[in-house]
Amino acid sequence: MSMDVLMDWAQAGFSMAFLATGVFFVLAGAVGVIRLPDFYTRLHAAGMTDTLGAELIILGLMVQAGFTQTSLKLFLVAFILFLTSPAATHAVIGAAYNAGLKPLIGKFRAPTPGEAARLMPQEGEH
Repeated sequence: MSMDVLMDWAQAGFSMAFLATGVFFVLAGAVGVIRLPDFYTRLHAAGMTDTLGAELIILGLMVQAGFTQTSLKLFLVAFILFLTSPAATHAVIGAAYNAGLKPLIGKFRAPTPGEAARLMPQEGEH
């Protein structure tokens, strides 16, 4: 096996590892947005997912692209995302707090699927 083939396999392996880890964090954040009890904790899950998961996926794409102009463009996208995502999350949370939205404090138990269906407003109820 030549060195070039070995390097291609290593590049593909690292790329897939970063992509899989990023997809895991995105899916975990999506579950958090669905399952967490209030606006603040849901936005925390969404913000972490947006920053960490997306950055890992972009890093995997950069490794897959190699040292090219495409990887430079991906780096710029990742840099802008790294700066803007936490700032946007902070701004939305600050706006909600200033609007008077109170966080849910105390013990919380996530509803079971049957309970969640009963808690949802039915059609025609608002």
